[in-house]
Amino acid sequence: MKKEIINNTSQTVDWDLIIKGHTSLFDVRLNEIWHYRDLLFLFVKRDFVSFYKQTVLGPLWFFIQPIFTTIVFSFVFGKLAGISTDGLPNYLFYLTGITAWAYFADCLTKTSTVFKDNANIFGKVYFPRLIMPLSIIVSSLVRFGVQLLLLITMMCYFGLQGANFHITSAILFFPVLVLLMALLGLGAGLIITAVTTKYKDLTFLVTFGVQLLMYGTTVIYPLSAAPEEYKKYIQLNPMTGIIEAFRHAFLGKGEFTIWSIGYSALFTIVLLCIGIIIFNRTEKNFVDTI
Repeated sequence: MKKEIINNTSQTVDWDLIIKGHTSLFDVRLNEIWHYRDLLFLFVKRDFVSFYKQTVLGPLWFFIQPIFTTIVFSFVFGKLAGISTDGLPNYLFYLTGITAWAYFADCLTKTSTVFKDNANIFGKVYFPRLIMPLSIIVSSLVRFGVQLLLLITMMCYFGLQGANFHITSAILFFPVLVLLMALLGLGAGLIITAVTTKYKDLTFLVTFGVQLLMYGTTVIYPLSAAPEEYKKYIQLNPMTGIIEAFRHAFLGKGEFTIWSIGYSALFTIVLLCIGIIIFNRTEKNFVDTI
C-alpha cells in the first residue's frame, strides 16, 4: 500500500504490483515467476509453433533428426571406425546418447541467445526475465519427450529381436538426470547470453563449440572404450556421468556410480548459481549495450 498526493488531496492507492530492482545478484524471486506462469506457457507455445509453423514435415522433424543422426553415427563410427558399443546394438547405443545430448544442447544453444533474440520484448514490457530461458527449457523438454518415445520404440523392437540389454534400477534416477541436463544447459546458456551482449563474436562459436564438446562426451563411444590416459579428462565433463547413467538406466550398460552423478550435480549447481548471478547483473542494463 502506498500513499500519494494527487491534486493536493491525500489519497491512498492499493497497488497490485510493485516493480523494483533486484536487491541482490542472486535474487531469483520464485514466487514472482510462479505468478507469471501463464506467460511462461505462452512462451513455450510460441517457441513450438513459430519453429515448425512454416515447415513441410512439422513435428516429424522430432523423429527425423535423431533417426538420421543415429544412422550416420552407426555407419561412420560403428561400421567404418569399428568403435565399441559395449555389446549393444549400434542403433540403440547411439540413439540413447543422441537423445540425452540433444536435450542438453538445445537448452544451452537456445538459452545462449536469449538477450539478443528478445531484446525488443525486454525493452518494452516488464516481466521476470528468467521466464524466457525457463520457457526454452520447458519447450525443449517436449522435444525430448517425443524422442524418448522413439528410443522406447526402438528398445521394444530390438528386445523382440533378442538383443542383449535390460532396464536397470537406475531408471529411478531418470527424473534427476533430466533435471541435471536441463539445469546444466540453463546455467551455461545464462553465462553465454550475458557475455554475448558485449562480445557478439561468441554467438558464432556456441553451435560449433557444442558440436566439438559432444566428442569429449560418451555419445559416440562408451567410457570403457576410452584410453586410460584420457579417461580422467573425459570424466571431467559433467555430461559424461549423466549420459553414462542414462545409458545404464535404459540399456544396462555404462559406468554409473553415485560419485559420477554427485560430481555432475555439484558442477551443475555451481554453474547455475554463477549463471543466475551474471544474468541478474546483465539484465539491468543490457538494453543499452545490445
